[in-house]
Amino acid sequence: MSALPTLLEHAESERDQIQAAVQRAEEHARRAQSQADQLDGYRGEYQQRWASQFRQLGAVEILHCYRSFGDRIDEALVQQQQQIETAKANVERLRQRLVAAEMRVASVRKLIERRELEQQRVQARRDQRQTDETAQQIRWRASQAEAARH
Repeated sequence: MSALPTLLEHAESERDQIQAAVQRAEEHARRAQSQADQLDGYRGEYQQRWASQFRQLGAVEILHCYRSFGDRIDEALVQQQQQIETAKANVERLRQRLVAAEMRVASVRKLIERRELEQQRVQARRDQRQTDETAQQIRWRASQAEAARH
């Protein structure tokens, strides 16, 4: 049974490592979402600022610059959304691995518990057998002593 505690320790260590990876992945996903939110906010501010500029007379070159920069912001947002989706998928994959690791830990613990219970049952049967044998020897000696008296 000495292998089971080692197996449990290994399973718990693996589970703990996966749990730490889940936390890191969740933090990465939060940072990616925060960056997307900031970028989206910047895009809104940029659009408002230039909307007021376009109310005034402006050159066509300024309009092209505005659109070009706006397109780059939109592309950056698309890329950031892809990073968010990748991060979320990674978090989900790690959570599934964590559930599997938790199940392995629970299974090993249950196996250890069953083995300990079985050892206790075996020991209890031995103890009972020993008690029965001792009682039988005492009765036999008592009957022998009684027979010797008569």
